[in-house]
Amino acid sequence: LLNISNSKGQSELDQQDMEDVEEVEEEETGEDANSKARQLTVQMMQNPQILAALQERLDGLVGTSAGYVESLPKVVKRRVNALKNLQVQCAQIEAKFYEEVHELERKYAALYQPLFDKRSEIINAIYEPTEEECEWKADADEEISEEMKEKAKLEEEKKDEEKEDPKGIPEFWLTVFKNVDLLSDMVQEHDEPILKYLKDIKVKFSEVGQPM
Repeated sequence: LLNISNSKGQSELDQQDMEDVEEVEEEETGEDANSKARQLTVQMMQNPQILAALQERLDGLVGTSAGYVESLPKVVKRRVNALKNLQVQCAQIEAKFYEEVHELERKYAALYQPLFDKRSEIINAIYEPTEEECEWKADADEEISEEMKEKAKLEEEKKDEEKEDPKGIPEFWLTVFKNVDLLSDMVQEHDEPILKYLKDIKVKFSEVGQPM
């Protein structure tokens, strides 16, 4: 009985081993197929003639109609054409809108410019602001106690005595770039040494009658 049982167990093990071997062979065959497919793809992509044929095919697809409009009934096509005409009119109005916006920008740019010029002069140590110009009138939300204000003033004066007298506002534009959400992600570490020396940023609008 023992021998029969052992033989039966050995037979089951042999059968299982065979199944495992077949699975391994199938996996290896699949890997070989994938490897050959990758090699074939690489060879094809290195063939200039095949690449040229693919590019020609892609170029032919650009601008190709999906066939939707052509498949519509004639009466519906007429309505689609009417919508196209409306869209053209919308585009013309939009162009006029942006022309007028540009005129407004140009008008107010002239009003901003003296302020921007003075800002540049302060930043670059060309102009020293007066005491009145340096007095910041805090909003109600920014008001603090007189004691805290006096303490802060004394600390600032002490720091000023310890440091050399800086010219203008050092690294002003770098600080702006790093603290504006729209710009901060654009500033890379290698940009910072250059931006430290940035003196001014200006927007130049086109003259009247010139394109935007």
